[in-house]
Amino acid sequence: MIKKGFPSIHFYDQDFVDIYNKSWAWIQDSWKKGTSRNGLQSRYFNYPGSSTIHQWEACLSTFFLVYNNRFFPASPCLDNFYGKQEAGGAIRGEYNCSTGKPVLHDNNPEGVHPPLFSWAEYNLYHKVGNKKRLKDVLPILEKYFVWLEETFKKPNGLYAVPGAARMMDNLPTLKETEYPVDFNTQQAINALYMSEIGDILNDKEISFKYKRHYFSLKTRITSLMWNSEDGIYYDLDKNEQQLKVKTIAAFWPLLAEIPNEEKVEKLVAHLKNPDTFGLENPFPTLAANEPAFSELGEGCRGSVYPPFTFMVIKGLEKYGQYEFARECAIRHLYYMLDTLHPEGKEKGTIHEAYLPRKEGPAQWPGKDDFPRPMFLPYTALSSLTLMIENVIGLYISLPRKTVDWIVPTLEIMGIEDLSLKRNMITILSNKSGRGWEIRLESEKLYYFTINILSENKKKTLPIPSGKCSMLIDKL
Repeated sequence: MIKKGFPSIHFYDQDFVDIYNKSWAWIQDSWKKGTSRNGLQSRYFNYPGSSTIHQWEACLSTFFLVYNNRFFPASPCLDNFYGKQEAGGAIRGEYNCSTGKPVLHDNNPEGVHPPLFSWAEYNLYHKVGNKKRLKDVLPILEKYFVWLEETFKKPNGLYAVPGAARMMDNLPTLKETEYPVDFNTQQAINALYMSEIGDILNDKEISFKYKRHYFSLKTRITSLMWNSEDGIYYDLDKNEQQLKVKTIAAFWPLLAEIPNEEKVEKLVAHLKNPDTFGLENPFPTLAANEPAFSELGEGCRGSVYPPFTFMVIKGLEKYGQYEFARECAIRHLYYMLDTLHPEGKEKGTIHEAYLPRKEGPAQWPGKDDFPRPMFLPYTALSSLTLMIENVIGLYISLPRKTVDWIVPTLEIMGIEDLSLKRNMITILSNKSGRGWEIRLESEKLYYFTINILSENKKKTLPIPSGKCSMLIDKL
């Protein structure tokens, strides 16, 4: 096991605790060193078998590395790419680990990846609390935003990118799509968090500028890509006609806070519908009632990929769907646990993608390297981030010195040694003779909000340094 530095969790199902602890141990093997030749950071996280670094994976991995940032720093994942920015603002999605040169492919000549840097930076700020970093990276993010606009934005205000930029290899509509709903929404997310960064830095000009970009994209996505009859967003072809194939890409707008309550109801209905996305293992990349859907997964023909399940769950949170989000996280983790503890003699592991209806890794006949085992840039989003934020239910902001604990019902669970601004805190719930009790321990003052959804109880209290406890019945 690794040096103690990560927060330890308590949960009634020990298997959940095991996969969480093992994930931190496995991450130890995923660190590389930059050289003067490749110009990469002195120490950065990457999949051990990879000869390149990937922007998509780098952005996603920051969402779990932040919980052990002292030992496993998250920012070098992003700094590797910032250090390669070209004069025109371009940041390519892939660089060679030996030479540091961009790796461009025929099906993605500009090497564009989902533009999620600003979302990752916003999350990093709330978990690590480094405001100066935001000030330093803002000029880089601004130049990158301009490059995306100049290179991919069309006169209709939407973005047209190659199918390979979507990180969804074999979606049925990949070739016909001109304006993908996911990439356009990701650019709206980019603008939304650029505006948030402007607010944090008290830069009203930046905040307003990117809010305008956000609302412009939001309007176009809503008017052109939403189908009210089917209750879902669709990709568009070159004539701006909807390509009526239901894919996981349709749920990125939840994360971007684009749909209104009426549209959210229809999207959530799909996520609960066993004929579309509400399968046993949430959520497949392709709706189960699409002709191209495969029970084997076959890449993006139905496989369940942790980053897309993570995206949907974070989108559900935006609309207060905490109970459903938690239920989906737990269901998804049970499928991961199944391959971690297989019956018989074979060694257990976790995978890049899973079957949608049965236990086991996804399959893709004829593709030998799928799914990649122990692919932590994806899978640790489930075994670490979803575990802390959705199963345990903790939401942390260092700059605000706040911890929100949102749980459907009280269970015996909690967290120890959670780092909050050089302040280690412990939060545990237990049932005693006096009823449900929450025990807290802290070195410094912070603000704690308990929100028990089933009892409609919500209370914010200042937690002083030292040990204290609260009885839920007295709230």
